[in-house]
Amino acid sequence: MSRFGRSLGTKLALLFTGITAVAFAAVFFIVVPQLQNTLEKERLTELQRVAPAFAPQIEGGMNKEIKPPKIDELIRSVADNADAEVTIFGIQRQANRPPLFYTISNSNVSKQVDASKELAGLAFKRHRQASGVVDMFGSRYAQVAIPLPTHRPNWIVVYAHNLSDVHGTVGVIRNRILLAGGVALIITLIGGYLVARRLARRVKRLEVAVTGVAEGNFHEPLPVTSEDELGQLTRSFNEMQAQLARLDTARSQFIANASHELRTPIFSIGGFVELLRDEDIDEETRKEFIWLMGEQIERLQKLAVSLLDLSRIDAGSLELNPEEVDLSELVREVAGEFTPAVGRHETELDLVLPEEVEAICDRERVAQIVRILLDNALRHTPRGTRVEVAAGRENGTAQLTVSDRGPGVSAVISDRVFERFYTGDAVRGSGLGLAIARELADRMSGTIELDSKPGETAFTLALPAADHENGSA
Repeated sequence: MSRFGRSLGTKLALLFTGITAVAFAAVFFIVVPQLQNTLEKERLTELQRVAPAFAPQIEGGMNKEIKPPKIDELIRSVADNADAEVTIFGIQRQANRPPLFYTISNSNVSKQVDASKELAGLAFKRHRQASGVVDMFGSRYAQVAIPLPTHRPNWIVVYAHNLSDVHGTVGVIRNRILLAGGVALIITLIGGYLVARRLARRVKRLEVAVTGVAEGNFHEPLPVTSEDELGQLTRSFNEMQAQLARLDTARSQFIANASHELRTPIFSIGGFVELLRDEDIDEETRKEFIWLMGEQIERLQKLAVSLLDLSRIDAGSLELNPEEVDLSELVREVAGEFTPAVGRHETELDLVLPEEVEAICDRERVAQIVRILLDNALRHTPRGTRVEVAAGRENGTAQLTVSDRGPGVSAVISDRVFERFYTGDAVRGSGLGLAIARELADRMSGTIELDSKPGETAFTLALPAADHENGSA
């Protein structure tokens, strides 16, 4: 099949034309015949209503045994009044045989229309009126046969109305439908092709853009020129493209930052190893190098764990086990882990904790967030800086705040502290801790916010409170 035959515009145009053709075919082959049948029935019904009115007049004339010319005159008069051709049959009865019908008079002498003797026989047999539509001499006639008298017929009067006027009317309608159908098909084909071609261009534009995105080329947003389904599809595509562009940028930055963070401690450890191979190095320097190597190895371990956590978060495979957790108890346990670090930092760690603060969360992940916030406070404040951990309830949430009396965070930096790999001091951290903390809080239906001013920095974690806690808040 050619490209023209495969195009969406051609297919849609042919579809529109086909639908139009089917619609006109249905009108031509179903509606028009039904119209003809309806009009024929209406004429037959009118003849059934009119014909009995002349029965007494004809029966009276026949009973008087008037001469044939008078009978012909009477029949022509009835035919004119009934707007039909009228034929009167005589009946010749035969023993054990069907009766014979012979023509006594006919209103249309010039044509000598032989009315249906079958219909006359049916009226004679039933002793009542019979009617129908029959074909005679290439035309259709509505016929009504009336027996006279009814109880013992001696004559059968048949009224026949030529339906050529009905056929003429239907023929005109049929021709007009053919003409209108032909014009409509041409208009539909041309108009449908133009509309379909416009739609096809819009679809093609989307196809080209999708191919570009698949190849990693993120173009400018496509113009949204309508509010129809294609317009909404274009808008959704633009949103998807923008999101993919952000993800691609984040991925590139992630790889670059991760490579940098891994390279720094590895090169540092490599340098220390080269120095330790020097046999002339004194013992005190050797111990210092080993201690520094240990710090770098610890940094690598933390970075590896952080990268693993981030990969699980991004992949959606991070498992959470929500339960009721006492934040006060959990903070005391985590604070105990930091006793050596607090001692080395020569600081004071104050715990302002009520007896019980229940939250719905994953215990291990909240403990991880507390470790990140405490490590951040000790890492980025001068030695001896006071650090405080407080917990409480507010507005149906269980809140935990880690604050310090350090120099504070500038407004420029505070907007970026939760970004991955962002840190004001690359030597002191990888810039992943706070990003992980916020991701974990989000997945537990919580939030973590920074409130900083000169001389004080506070990170507040808010989590859904347990139901009984909400009730007592």
